[in-house]
Amino acid sequence: MLKRYLVDLTRRERTDLLSLLNKGIAPARTLTRARILLAADEHKTDAQIAASLHVHPATVERTRRRFVEGRAVRALHEKPRPGGRPKLDRKQEAFLVALACSNAPSGRGHWTMQLLADRLVELGVVETISDETVRRALKKTH
Repeated sequence: MLKRYLVDLTRRERTDLLSLLNKGIAPARTLTRARILLAADEHKTDAQIAASLHVHPATVERTRRRFVEGRAVRALHEKPRPGGRPKLDRKQEAFLVALACSNAPSGRGHWTMQLLADRLVELGVVETISDETVRRALKKTH
């Protein structure tokens, strides 16, 4: 089968990858990708590389493709991930802090995280919220 993405490392790239492996201080994924590129440069098949490194053949193919499209830097490192949306915006956080600083409900000595979460939902500040999200928001602001 004809390989679509052939890895042909320059002497410099090969030296850099070997140096990266010898140092061993990069994340495990980066080291695995470096090993994939070195093995691919030695004209090993995707199946051979996958078996020897205990990765899926699709990982080998994806690493080859990233290398051909963007050289070693793109093949070794992932793009930053966007992360999740915040559960509370600034106004909602400010409301939460004000609520937590107010007097506790009658019959209670102090606010609990669950009481705060329930009150935020009850007042229509948010549709749903967990006590853990309330705890994190309060910890962040204090």
